[in-house]
Amino acid sequence: MPRGPHRVEQVIDRSRFICTVAPTTRIDEAQAFIKAMGAEFADATHNCWAYLIGAPGSTDRIGLSDDGEPHGTAGRPMLTVLQHSGLGDIAAVVTRYYGGTKLGTGGLVKAYGGAVQEALASLPTVVHVDTVRVRFAVGYAHIGAIQQLLPTLDAEVLSQDFREQAGFTVKLPRASVAALATTVANLTRGSGAVQLLD
Repeated sequence: MPRGPHRVEQVIDRSRFICTVAPTTRIDEAQAFIKAMGAEFADATHNCWAYLIGAPGSTDRIGLSDDGEPHGTAGRPMLTVLQHSGLGDIAAVVTRYYGGTKLGTGGLVKAYGGAVQEALASLPTVVHVDTVRVRFAVGYAHIGAIQQLLPTLDAEVLSQDFREQAGFTVKLPRASVAALATTVANLTRGSGAVQLLD
């Protein structure tokens, strides 16, 4: 996903195309970003947009708009570039200031898709890891084993309490929950379980 907002501008046949991309992990975030770009560039001829929420290439939470350009010439090529970028949780707005030369439908498809490609080419990114919070308890004899295991699972201890057993609340990658649950079950001979808090 993008590290943060990023903007690239280019001129094609006297029309200015300004592509702004941003990380968006929820649909309402994407819509707020699109609205903000519309407000920032309120005097533009068009503010076309596309977003993809979720994993790279996913299609379940997407959106697009041609914002007055001929149907299929702006939002769809923008979304296609996002879906094939290897990035997820991303929204793009391409702002166009018309320069007096008509580009035709093929020219528009190339310009809008190309504007997004240009922005992605220089986009700083970060890897987004899906994390969850879990709670579990083990006997005091097993605290050392748990303290050795947690770093190998990229788990961060959020809190600990010491009552009848040692209780832990940790944040870790969702992909590591099964390994933690297996270890806790083995250490407690099946009596301990990992409880998902998210």
